[in-house]
Amino acid sequence: MTATTDTADVVIIGGGVMGCSIACNLALTAHRHGLRRIVLLERDTLGSGSTGRSSGAIRMHYSTAVNAELAWRSLNIFRNFGEIIGGDCGYTETGYLVFAGADDLETFRGNIATQQSVGVITDIIGAGDAAALAPGFVVEDAAAIAYEPYSGHADASGTAYAYATRARAEGVNIRLQTPATGIETSEDGSRVTAVVAADGTRVETGIAVAATGPWSARFLTSHGIDAPLVATRHEVLHFRRPLDLVPHHPGGADIGNRIYFRPEGQELTLVGNGNHSDVVDDPEVFAQRASPAFIQDIWQRLAQRIPPIADAELAAGYAGLYTNTPDSHPIMDRIEGIDGLYVCTGFSGHGFKLSPMVGVLMAELIGDGQASTMDISPLRFSRFAEGALNTSGYGFDVLA
Repeated sequence: MTATTDTADVVIIGGGVMGCSIACNLALTAHRHGLRRIVLLERDTLGSGSTGRSSGAIRMHYSTAVNAELAWRSLNIFRNFGEIIGGDCGYTETGYLVFAGADDLETFRGNIATQQSVGVITDIIGAGDAAALAPGFVVEDAAAIAYEPYSGHADASGTAYAYATRARAEGVNIRLQTPATGIETSEDGSRVTAVVAADGTRVETGIAVAATGPWSARFLTSHGIDAPLVATRHEVLHFRRPLDLVPHHPGGADIGNRIYFRPEGQELTLVGNGNHSDVVDDPEVFAQRASPAFIQDIWQRLAQRIPPIADAELAAGYAGLYTNTPDSHPIMDRIEGIDGLYVCTGFSGHGFKLSPMVGVLMAELIGDGQASTMDISPLRFSRFAEGALNTSGYGFDVLA
């Protein structure tokens, strides 16, 4: 293999929806910051990591203002994706119900107020209204039910491809099956000088962006950066529901049962949960099919909210990976002490629904020196050492 040397203004490592969104947004704003030579390195194919196994849910229900605002601003892009980015992200508006138990009521109401404070259109509705929106659901047991009329779902892989297509049209060089093996720095380690790929290519650059998903901990550790990131396995099921009893339903989350769900096509219901205990040491080696124990457990939990699901048919099941931080909030920051190194990872299962705005903000941070559209200081890398975790209403944020 003959080594080659290229040059770039920015090298983005990772071709999931985050890397593609960042690349596209950097290219779209190149006239402002002058970073025109952008290279994206993807170890396999676009979206082949966590993106390709995302549930695709889009919702605003978070307990912190930063996540709620990220989701709300991202929703506005999803709803106007063709005009803003081009292509089709597959956005489907279904509405979104969130069921809370009595023990969660005070925090739940506070969360709704937080969401409304950043512009989210959501409110607590009565059981009668919820029953009309979701035929076949049990609603009377909930202490409170929130409803987001504009939430829904989209195609995660399709979104990544749409961003990549626009990025290529704007001049971004996307190299597939080209894993990055390392970031080179100056002799004193103070600044980025190049990114090296497995094919022998060395791309000289002053800016490297690690959007490496479940590979992040391993990649950053190899460069002496200790990041509190853990890859965990999550499972998702599709049930073919009895359409005479549940003809349609919105997306939603059941906090007490720790499940989230959404419609898939005309006759399927997708369901997952918020348990993140199955740690994966090697993101390239994990069980990609749903386990029998999970199927039985999640089926029973979903049937508590949608009783006709007890007689449904299991249509499919699969597993993917989350990249978790201690507070279930992402890291979007530059790395202090290594000029030109940026990290965008740790989305803890929420990445896809936040990805449009993440690309905008990372492009601002990289190109302009700071994010200006909204404050992302709660997502700084140093918060872990500072003990400044995003812990308000933590339990509400682990449901994808």
